[in-house]
Amino acid sequence: MTSGDPATGSTSTPATMLELMTAPAKPVFVKLSILIPVYNEERYLAAVVKRVVDQPIPGRLAREIIMVNDASKDRTWEIMQQLPALFPQAEFKLLNKTKNGGKGAALRDAWSMATGDLLIVQDADFEYDPADYPKLLQPILDGKADAVFGSRFIGEPHRVMYFWHQMANNILTSLSNMLTNLNLTDMEVCYKVFTRDVYSQIKIKSPRFGVEPELTAKVAKMRIGGKKVRVYETGVAYAGRTYEEGKKIGWKDAVSAIVQIVRFRFFN
Repeated sequence: MTSGDPATGSTSTPATMLELMTAPAKPVFVKLSILIPVYNEERYLAAVVKRVVDQPIPGRLAREIIMVNDASKDRTWEIMQQLPALFPQAEFKLLNKTKNGGKGAALRDAWSMATGDLLIVQDADFEYDPADYPKLLQPILDGKADAVFGSRFIGEPHRVMYFWHQMANNILTSLSNMLTNLNLTDMEVCYKVFTRDVYSQIKIKSPRFGVEPELTAKVAKMRIGGKKVRVYETGVAYAGRTYEEGKKIGWKDAVSAIVQIVRFRFFN
């Protein structure tokens, strides 16, 4: 049944009017914290940061770029110190560690420096493309999600790489899903986005690549205002590196990931 205005001939359904009256307002976000752990990336670092700075971000978000040098042995720290002058349009926070602690430890330090309304993790090489930021951020900007995970395996272009790496990733993701009751396709993906309500409750403990299952498990268990965190997933492009090109993750990290999946399912 519809109601209308005889003078204009316009009609509207009661259901539509009710939806308009009860639709929640979209949240307002001002700043995006971009966390970049760095280790021996003198070859790619400046070009990657240029992509991060140049990438248009929906919602006119200001960007805060937080970079942690994890005791690199090359010119990484020297290059990092030059970046604020090269890209004055962005806010930078830089930290130089004198002892290597791993990706998780570097992220832990960057995490504590974040002040953004949203947070995203970015690798310091060309495996992940900041051009995917808009679709990673949009579910949160639309008020539909509290966390968004990228996925290298749902439709976007990706470089064909190691068979056993993908098999290991599938096994780890399946095990994580079994224990978290999430239905992700790529738990190990770098691109993860969180609102401040989510990331402010996370205290990272894993020192190396075990940080990925740790973040996943903690988000799966978390509640905000008595409600479970709303998790979305979207496809992202991926240009994986070979070991000759600087890839760092190995089989020991896969074993460690299994331990972290179980650990953070039952303990914090």
